[in-house]
Amino acid sequence: MSAETLEIIRAISQAAANVYDGAHDERYTSDGEAKKIGLKREEGDPILNHRIMDGFGVKFSGNKLVITYQSEALLKDVYAGNFESEVEQMIENVASYLKKEYRKLTGNSLTLTPDGDVGAIVQNTSRVRTWVQASKQYKIGNIGDVSPVGEDLDRKLDKDFRSFLELGGFKGKRPQNDKRKDPTPGQPVFKDKGVHARETINSKYVKEK
Repeated sequence: MSAETLEIIRAISQAAANVYDGAHDERYTSDGEAKKIGLKREEGDPILNHRIMDGFGVKFSGNKLVITYQSEALLKDVYAGNFESEVEQMIENVASYLKKEYRKLTGNSLTLTPDGDVGAIVQNTSRVRTWVQASKQYKIGNIGDVSPVGEDLDRKLDKDFRSFLELGGFKGKRPQNDKRKDPTPGQPVFKDKGVHARETINSKYVKEK
């Protein structure tokens, strides 16, 4: 992984971290600037009002960014007919925010190309309320030296390492200037003011020279 790729990953992670719960209200931000995405939790005061809690997260899989979204929901909203599209739109809002915040942090643009449909699971917490967890993958266009997960890689060995293996590796012939003595086989132990070792568990300990 190159230093440029690492900087891209760090900038995306920082962009996601900047929109913590309460960041939509300038009174609770360090720079006095409100950061709004369109999440349900942004409706109302973070301390005084009762709000519907939702949030998002980001993780990396090869050259792809996975945006996850979780939220409380009423059962009637799930069966309203457009629930899946609303969840997908919420993830798209998150992706749009990440692009803007990334540009603000680095001065460069971030390309996120959708890769597949939204995957979502809805679970009941009561007869009225539910909990939804969704995710969607985006291909990061700025990353070029990271391969997709699961792809067969044709790894090329470094020339010096290949030469090292061809000469026998660690068991190969020693160079002429190597004057070290061969250690006694087996696990060494400290005994009788010296280092002793044995070849097998049934062998006697022999003092190393």
